[in-house]
Amino acid sequence: MARAGLAPPGVSAGERAPAEEAPAARWRPPGYWPFVLPALVVVVGVIVFPWAFTLWMSLHEWKVGAAPAFVGLSNYSRLPTDPRFLDAVWQTLVYTALSVVLPLILGTLAACVFHARFPLRGFLRGVFILPMMATPVAIALVWTMMFHPQLGVLNYLLSLVGIPPQLWVFHPSTVIPSLVLVETWQWTPLVMLIVLGGLAALPTEPYESAQIDGASLWQVFRHITLPLVAPFLFVAAMIRMIDAVKSFDIIFAITQGGPGTASETINIYLYSVAFAYYDVGYGSAIAVVFFLLIIALAAALLVVRRRTQGAVG
Repeated sequence: MARAGLAPPGVSAGERAPAEEAPAARWRPPGYWPFVLPALVVVVGVIVFPWAFTLWMSLHEWKVGAAPAFVGLSNYSRLPTDPRFLDAVWQTLVYTALSVVLPLILGTLAACVFHARFPLRGFLRGVFILPMMATPVAIALVWTMMFHPQLGVLNYLLSLVGIPPQLWVFHPSTVIPSLVLVETWQWTPLVMLIVLGGLAALPTEPYESAQIDGASLWQVFRHITLPLVAPFLFVAAMIRMIDAVKSFDIIFAITQGGPGTASETINIYLYSVAFAYYDVGYGSAIAVVFFLLIIALAAALLVVRRRTQGAVG
């Protein structure tokens, strides 16, 4: 009889181990899969299937009321020769850049102001973040009245300082800056809250050393505050970029892409193609390219962040 723990005569331990360990190494379904399955079904039904169906539609010529016909990449080949789409891409990039840079600058300035201690600081913080809580359509209606060339309060305020009245959203050259003004007014408080959280977490030792060395406020901000809050600024920039590039409600409620197509972003043009002209196939191709553009902008921002961190390091 073989002793316990020893291989039988003629059988080596290496030959016996796979046969004995095979049942233990056999794959078994994890015990938590019944809890993951509902979430997986929701993800597939809400995210995966709509995008797969959008890709399928983009490969077809499909207008409402007609049967879809497979056309391959024809819808995508139309995009580089569509001047309206190219204008929409350019206007989207300009609108996004301004809607990111201005709130970052003003939000950082506001965060530095509200980080200091002064009377009624908490109350003024609450007042400052009120625009962020309003609904976009309500904001659009209020600003539409303010932009009115004859009855709007903005031109009245300009007249008090001797500046001639402006057409604001009623002229092609000023419509994008006017819409950016609304976007900046609404979302600067968000940047302020993000940067304010970063300022509250900063160590006090560098500021004490700078005060002993006699550094000015600008030197302290440039060499201490700004590098330390840079990660928070990148988070704010990422959030603002994704939100601004897909902005729709405020633009549509105020201008509907006008005057003409001067404020028509990709989102507005996509809506017009799919729901005004009922060209579902071409609209789906625009949606796919729009999604890829958002990914490219986010990736570019991440690359800038890594390079900046490397330079600082």
